[in-house]
Amino acid sequence: MPRKRIDPKGQILIPKPIRDALGLHPGVEVMIEVRGDEVVITKPKIEGSYTEYYISTRSPKLKKPVDLKKIILEEVSEDYGLH
Repeated sequence: MPRKRIDPKGQILIPKPIRDALGLHPGVEVMIEVRGDEVVITKPKIEGSYTEYYISTRSPKLKKPVDLKKIILEEVSEDYGLH
């Protein structure tokens, strides 16, 4: 288990292999709780669809809101010649 120091801002860097293994990228929310003398960091349970959750974590990079259902319907309609 890697040891880390708390920086002057009170921050701790999560090592890249751990971030990658858990899918933690900038913008992903985590839950932080104290259990006895431990600090536990977990990913919150996803409510709704995973796709909507993923888009919500990337929303700062988007220029406008995304209607995912509309996009999927348009793609499927185009692929199968439905109008």
